This record gives sequence, structure tokens and C-alpha cells, in this order.
Amino acid sequence: MIAVIGATGNVGRALVHRLVAANSPVRALTRDPERAGLPAQAETVRFQLDDPAALFTGVTRLFVYAHATGPDLLDTARRAGVRHVVLLSSGIIKDSSDDETHPIHIVHATAEQHIRDSGLAWTFLRPNAFAANAFQWAPQIRTGSTVRGVFANGLTAPIHEDDIAAVAERVLLDDGHEGLAHRLTGPESVSNSEQIAAIGQALGRPLDFVEVPPGPGRPRTLPARPAPHARRPAQGLRGHRRRTSGDHHHGGATHGNPGAHVRRLGRGPRGGLPLIFSAGRHPHPVRSLWAQARTLSPQ
Repeated sequence: MIAVIGATGNVGRALVHRLVAANSPVRALTRDPERAGLPAQAETVRFQLDDPAALFTGVTRLFVYAHATGPDLLDTARRAGVRHVVLLSSGIIKDSSDDETHPIHIVHATAEQHIRDSGLAWTFLRPNAFAANAFQWAPQIRTGSTVRGVFANGLTAPIHEDDIAAVAERVLLDDGHEGLAHRLTGPESVSNSEQIAAIGQALGRPLDFVEVPPGPGRPRTLPARPAPHARRPAQGLRGHRRRTSGDHHHGGATHGNPGAHVRRLGRGPRGGLPLIFSAGRHPHPVRSLWAQARTLSPQ
């Protein structure tokens, strides 16, 4: 059996639906099972470490996200019979030149080290920008036609959360991924201004991206992130304001061949910007801006 911690998150929910569709026994661990809204075929259990038998009995593979990962959880899982952990990590962790002081880096590097130290087999998934990150612009889009933010030409290759779940599904069901870290991106490098233009096209009204300088106002342009997290990505994007042929940039890193890992694992990423922002084939409580376009119309 596979256990999924964070089963109502953007990736976890899609993964539970995929495992159910594959007829794979899955235990969905969530803090509020009554409100989870997960498929009836999944065994939905309250996530609380004081009852390890309910969490991990019969489980051999575990999907977990960084904030839930710690020595106590991993020891409990190992003692119960879990053998392989798949961590939803972050693309901010690279093979060299890591900014080890970045708060996002610290959280995910710490989780990866806990897993390495646990004695369990492991696989790390390191996606860069999520498609759902576009929700950071929703308040501005609801109230007008101008979106203000830093680095209009800053590039990312957003990946749909269901594509991340598709890779996690293969890693959990197939052998051969132990000890590997898969870097995941979307299929296309796009700038912030291009994303806003594409969202405007979906809404049927023009949207403009107006660049503002990074600084004290930065947290207000990223309401979904705590202030320290909002400031540091702005610093990382500095100097990556122009497109470089063949590469895309995210958080100061350069990666070639967007979407390659998703494709290599038997799943082609959603092609083109409109499809990246589609809702996917599974129900999702927080669908993309494209799927919920009407909710972004001015009130």
C-alpha cells in the first residue's frame, strides 16, 4: 500500500486520484478526513503521529512533503514497515552553488537530509515553479486590468501540479528510482508578462504587467508568500531578465530542456502556456486561473 501525506494539497490530491485510477491501494493522510472530499476508493485517515498503526500499517511506500518530514515521522514509518519515501522537494536545491541561506532551501534541504539519515530508500522530486503560483496575481486581476510585480521578463517554466503527481505515481509504482533526485519543469519558458497576457486572453479581457522595482513593496506583490520568502526570490531572479535561447531561468538557476524529466518518466508535460494552466483531468479544489477564469473577473 502507498500512503500519501498532504492528500488534500495541490499535488497530493492529484496523486491520490491517480493511484485510485491505477487500482493501487492508497491511504490518504489528512488532518481533516471529513472535509477531504477524496475518492471513496481511497482509505482516508486522520494524520496524527500518536496513532502510528492507523497511519502506516501495511504501507511500504510513502509520499510526503517537506514541512511534514521529520525524524519522528520517518522513524515511525520505518518501524511500521515503510521502505521507500518519495519527497516533494524543491528545484531550489541544485547540485552546486546552492544558496543555503534561502528559507525555501533550508526547509527542503533539511527534509532531504532527514530522509537520507532515516535508513529508508528515497526519491526526491524537485519541481520549480508550480502553475498554481499564478494565483499570487488573483487579487490584482479581480480588481483591475493591471498587475504589478517585479521582473516582467523574469523567466520560469511552470509545471502543472498534475504533471508532478504523474511523476510521483510512476516513482511510487515502478522500481529503479531509489536514490535519485528528479528535477521537474513545465514544457515552456515564459516570462511573468507573458503569463499575465495569457491569463488575460483566457478571461477575454486584456491584462498588462507593470514592472516595479524589488524592495520593501515586494511582499505586497506576492500576497501568498510570507515576507521573508517573497523578498528572497526577487533577489534570486535579479540578472535573469532576458530570455536565453535554449534555457529557462528560475530563482537564479539555469536549466535546459524544460519538461525533460516528466517526459523521460513516461508522461509528456502539458504543451504550451494555455495547457499548463488547465485544470487537469482530476477534480481539484484550487483549480488554475484558466479553469476558474470567471472568478477572476472584476467584482
